[in-house]
Order: sequence, then structure tokens, then C-alpha cells
Amino acid sequence: MECFSFNKLLFLLILSVAISPCMLEDVGSYIIHMDKSAMPMAFSTHHDWYKSTLSSISSPDKQTSLPSHLYTYHHVLDGFSAVLSKAHLDQLEKMPGHLATFPDSFGKLHTTRSPKFLGLEKYGGAWPEGKFREDMIIGILDTGVWPESESFVDKGMGSVPKRWRGSSRDFHGHGTHTSSTAAGSLVRGANYFGYAKGTATGISPKARLAMYKVIFLADLRGEEAAAASDTLAGMDQAIADGVDLMSLSLGFEETTFEQNPVAVGAFSAMEKGIFVSCSAGNSGPEAYTMFNGAPWITTVGAGTIDRDYAADVKLGNGVLTFRGKSFYPENVLISNVSIYFGHGNRSKELCEYGALYPEDVAGKIVFCDIPESGLIQTYEVGRVEAAGAISSADSKNFLWPRYFNMPYVAVNPRDGDLVKDYIIKSENPVVDIKFQITVLGAKPAPQVAGFSSRGPGSRAPMILKPDVLAPGVNILSAWAPNRGIQPIRDEYLLTDYALLSGTSMASPHVVGVAALLKAANPDWSPAAIRSAMMTTAFQQDNSHGQIMDMNTGVGGTPLDFGAGHVSPNMAMDPGLIYDIEPQDYINFLCGLNYTRKQIKIITWRSRFSCDRANLDLNYPSFMVLLNNNTNATSYTFKRVLTNVENTKSVYQASVRQPSGMKVTVIPSIVSFTGKYSKAEFNMKVEINLGDAHYIGDYGYLIWREINGTHFVRSPIVSAMAPYIRA
Repeated sequence: MECFSFNKLLFLLILSVAISPCMLEDVGSYIIHMDKSAMPMAFSTHHDWYKSTLSSISSPDKQTSLPSHLYTYHHVLDGFSAVLSKAHLDQLEKMPGHLATFPDSFGKLHTTRSPKFLGLEKYGGAWPEGKFREDMIIGILDTGVWPESESFVDKGMGSVPKRWRGSSRDFHGHGTHTSSTAAGSLVRGANYFGYAKGTATGISPKARLAMYKVIFLADLRGEEAAAASDTLAGMDQAIADGVDLMSLSLGFEETTFEQNPVAVGAFSAMEKGIFVSCSAGNSGPEAYTMFNGAPWITTVGAGTIDRDYAADVKLGNGVLTFRGKSFYPENVLISNVSIYFGHGNRSKELCEYGALYPEDVAGKIVFCDIPESGLIQTYEVGRVEAAGAISSADSKNFLWPRYFNMPYVAVNPRDGDLVKDYIIKSENPVVDIKFQITVLGAKPAPQVAGFSSRGPGSRAPMILKPDVLAPGVNILSAWAPNRGIQPIRDEYLLTDYALLSGTSMASPHVVGVAALLKAANPDWSPAAIRSAMMTTAFQQDNSHGQIMDMNTGVGGTPLDFGAGHVSPNMAMDPGLIYDIEPQDYINFLCGLNYTRKQIKIITWRSRFSCDRANLDLNYPSFMVLLNNNTNATSYTFKRVLTNVENTKSVYQASVRQPSGMKVTVIPSIVSFTGKYSKAEFNMKVEINLGDAHYIGDYGYLIWREINGTHFVRSPIVSAMAPYIRA
């Protein structure tokens, strides 16, 4: 694919710049926005104009290389990217037609049973209604794909659509994982070293995949990142190729939208009817950590599923038996092995570095009494040649598979106390451990992952983000088989399928659901698809309680999980939707007090009016921002509902409101004459801050179909406004 060769060139160029200290201070890559109306008539294409503009720039001395053109953008913005010195940039910014220049930046990665957990079934619901649609093309912007994986076998699929373009090679694994999550074929017997064994399949298994490689090794430390110029080029090419949907499991620093490459590219995609799903980021659990918060993007947080990974532990002659957490990848036999605990020496109890002695623990299982906020030092246990370890671990501590590089089991603090008591009181304490156990139906699930970024967003906090929650913890999907992933002692094991966690894993679930919805409803806009997912999302876990925040162990809020956890089958039949037109987003940008230049960069428009500037988008959620200067506040929202059923219908509003929040809906009953008929309503939300420490609360507006089955639910959230940087 053409995009791949250009990206590879840019990667080598950036790397060479990073290696050369004499160039670091002066040369960099830039994204240049141009006013296409200023193109001289002598040029037949904008590309020729941009190349000519660069060639006309002079270098101040022979040591400075000439400007180097990287990409010309055709669909995401008017302009190009190039490698320039400071002297070159100074000249370029004075030339006719120059609009704005931004330094290239780097975005970071936001890094089965999940279809079953989502309720997808072969003979009922979203899969047959979406017809497993093989004519849908999902564009994934990531590290590439491993096309030989069984997850990408196209047996039983129809002829390749003419508008489909091929894929670029993955040498990392992340892109193979995200793409197979979205649209992987059915693979029986998939597993991760004996864990999660079963049938793996993507959310939309008959959809086509188009991979756009935008993530490379960014520096000499080996960290993967996406350059803004590459990301824009990938989105530009995806739009040109005619993809139906896009998913980006990466994020850039939250700037104003015209400086954010994902926000700029996604606006152009949205205007062409392309649904764009993005990861919310892995910067939780703190508030105001949201990435990809532009309102024309569907932003996805990460939750757990009802599958867990374990080892069974038996102490003594069956005196105590319990189950702990483990991902240890070998089916080793640990039977009647001595177990050690450094009772009386706190450093040894904690397994602190340098505290243990080989003569005490070699060949034994070591119990480590890890405090609530700590993690086991497996290096210390390995250093003294112990056979393995058991540790207490609070549920708030997220345990990654890579922690289990030796025979290791993490147990809850209560069971940990029982282990300590057994060892202390026994003359010859011994233990049996059985690994590679997969637990199905684990409760409670889903939970909001501790790492999942939380709202409100920092750039448009009046829009609730994330939009929805989706599976993003220990998701089994395809992997690049030449990339080691699971550490064991001093090595890394290879695998065809890997368990990964992150909002990176959540976004492809949602884009897969969106592909099913778009296939069943080809005339729905990206906003309509998002609305269907949001208003039908669920807020209760499989224990019939509020979806929990893994970090706190108590019920989460819409600032953690948005409208709720996505439910594909329910989203297929939403009853009503909240739709949004491109002009509405322009009015929103005007309401944010964006300058004409900022709006032009995002929207490509030279002619637009801010006469209808408005921060109240027709969004399927409601956000009231508070400040510390008043004891009470109120806001009136205006919304338009669209009926997407083929029949007449009548809905009545009901409100769930917490103490301190008063909600009034006018009218409280709305009628629809048929499909795509509309009805307007106003909703006034009054907040009494009362307590000086009030930080926010939430309720719900529910439109219930009279003599029908549809429930259209939207969260109503009040929260303290963040400080918005310029």
C-alpha cells in the first residue's frame, strides 16, 4: 500500500534526526495548513503548488539540507507535511496561502470471550440482523497486521470489494490484536498458553479490514508511537479508499481541536459518513484524563468481562484450599513443595529487594505479604532461586500477565492472612498449586478498569465523555507470532493469540458493533450509530448492581463509564435516536469561541457563520458544569428526537434524579407519526450545590414507549468544570 512506503520513509527520517545531535535543535517535521483558495492559477493541483512552494525555499548555508516533502493531504485537511529547519519555517510562514503550522507530535498506544459477553449469538440479535456484513470495510490505524493469522482467513466470504485496499505488515502485534478484535474470523481452539481456551471471533467477523500503518518505533528507546503526520496520512488514505468505519487505538496530547490530528481527521471522516471510534486513554483513574474527546468522535472506555484467570492452591493435606489470580504460562506440577514466610522480619515478609537468602528459600514457594498499594517483587524471588511465589494482592491492583514470569499466584488479602497463619503455625508447611485455570461467569462484571481514562474532558467538558464502556481487560485476540510477549524467567514466549488490556482493546469492540449497526441501517449517520449505542447501554453488572469502579470497589459514575456498557443487540433496536449534523458541530466550535482560523482548519470551510453559536449539541447525554463561585446553577437543554421505527409511537419521559438535582422535561409526552419523524423537548436541570465539598452527581432521563418496549436512556451529570488551557 502506498501509505506504508511513505510512512516507512518518515520513520527512517525521524530516526536519523533523533540520532544527529547537530540537527536536533534546528530541524523537525511539521504539518502545514494552507488556504487552497490562494493557489496560483499556474498550478493544476494543490500537490504541485505545495511542492513548488517548498522548492522555492532557500537554505541559509550549505550545511542545512533542503526542505523535504512528506505527505500531501487531500481529505483530512488542506495542506501538507514536511521536514524543515527553523529558517525554512520562517520563510514558509511568510508565503502567500500559508494558514497555520504545527510541529509534528507523537501519539501513544492505548494498550475471545467478549462477543459472548456482549450477547452476540449466531441465530439471534445483532449478528444476523447485521448479516455479519462482509461489504462493510473497517479501517484500522495501528501497527499493521499479520495477514497469515487464522483470524484473517477469508474462507466463506464473497468476492473482494473493488474499493478495498490491502494491509501492511505488523511487526509489533498491537494492530493484529485490535483488527482481529473488530473483525477477526472464527478460530477454534485459540488460547493464551492454556488460558482462555475456546473459539475466538471478532465482533463483526464478516467485515473487511483495511490496515493503515501509522505506528512505528519512534525513538532509540524502542517505544512505539504515531507521528501526527503519519496519522493524518493514514486517515486521509482511508477516506480516499472509501472505508465505512475507522478505529484508532491511540491518542495525542489533548490540545485545542485544530492541533489534534485525530480530531481534524475524524471531522472530515464524519462529514463523509464514516463512523470513527477512538480509545479514551489509559490515564485513569483520575478525573479529567480523557483523550480523543472531540464530540464527533465516539470515545470508548475499558471494562472487564466475565472471564478470569486463576490457579488453585492447596495447603498441607488439604487443610486449606482456595483460588488465586495467575497467568503463569507453563503447566508445571507443584506438589508438596515447602512454603516459606519471613515471619518477624518485615523486609522478608514483604520480599523486599535483597532481603531474602537462598539458603532459606531456594526451591521453596515464598509467601510475600504485599501491602494494599504494593506489587510483588518477582525479581527478588527469582534472585534467590525460589520455586515460585504466592502473594496477597488487593483487587484494586491491576495484575498484568507480564507479572507472572515465574510460578506465581496472587490471592486476596483474606486468603493471604490464612496462608500466613498456616505457615506460622505449621512445623512443615507445604503447598500444591495447579495453574492454567480459566474461570467463566466471573462476578461482578463488567467493572471499569482502573487505568481507563475518566471524564470530564479537558477541551469540551460540556460533552460527557467517555461515550460508552466496552471490553478492554485481558482480551484474547490474534498476535504477531514473531514478537515475544509473555516473560518467563529471562526469556519471552511466542504465541499466535495474546491477552491484552487497554482502551486500545475497547475501541475495536465498538467499531465492530458500529459495523453491524451500519450494515443493518446504511442510512444512519455516525451520530445516529453512536446514539443507538449510548441510549441502549446498560449500567448494571452481572450481579445486578451498579457497574463498579475497579479502583475504588464501589459503584462507578457516567464520568467513568459514560452512558454505560455497549449492548449490540439492544443497539440494533433503539426506538429513538439523537442525530447531529456537521453544521451543528460548527455551531459548537463557535460556542467554544474558536477563531475563524481554528474553525477553518478543522472544517475546511472558508464561509461559515457563527450566528447560531451553541454549546448545546443534540447529544444523547447531558452535562452540567459547576464552579465554586455559586451555590446553585441551572441549565436548559434543547433536544430533538428522531423515530427510527417503521410505526407510529408515543413516549413518556421519566427522570431519576439524586438529591440536589431537579429535572423538568417539557413536554413530558412526545408523539411520532412514522419513521424519521421528529419531536423536540426542553429539559431544565437545577443544581443546588449545598455542601461546599460537592463535586457532582448524576441521574437519568428515560423516554419510555407507551404500549411499546423501547426505553431510551440518557445520563444527566453534574461535575466541577476543569481548568481549560488556552
